[in-house]
Amino acid sequence: MTVKRDTAGTFTGRHMLFSMLAFFAVIISVNLLMATLANTSWTGLVVKNTYVASQQFNRKAEEGRAQAALGWTGGLEIANGEIRYGLTGADGRPVMLKSVTAAFRHPAYEAKDVKFTLAPADAGTFRAAEIPQDGQWIVEIDADAGLAAPYRDVRRIVIAGGRIK
Repeated sequence: MTVKRDTAGTFTGRHMLFSMLAFFAVIISVNLLMATLANTSWTGLVVKNTYVASQQFNRKAEEGRAQAALGWTGGLEIANGEIRYGLTGADGRPVMLKSVTAAFRHPAYEAKDVKFTLAPADAGTFRAAEIPQDGQWIVEIDADAGLAAPYRDVRRIVIAGGRIK
């Protein structure tokens, strides 16, 4: 007489192996996805030393308030393969500048940062005959207008197709 065993629904060692492989495949896949997203997304502004940056905050805020009181407006243009920058006074006339530098800082990749020294163009405007590559940038413009400290214009821009969007 042969005894027939019903093995349907029995959890075997093979089932355990497949369960463990599926579990670790999910864990590894999620880790790879998260690492890829972290590497390709905006990670925030990077400072070399957060303690030093925090100590300078109040001084920079005061300089910003004094600069805002001047009523000057900065005009930044990026088009036709060049950067143009000029300041307009509260009276609507151009502010005469001595020199202008523009530092383009990538929000997440310090290696892509570029700095341009702009040359005098027409009526208080300065220009550089090159532009950074397309992408998101934090632009820090320092314009020497004969004040105790350079006029500082910081803005976040997106360059697409060689133009500010």
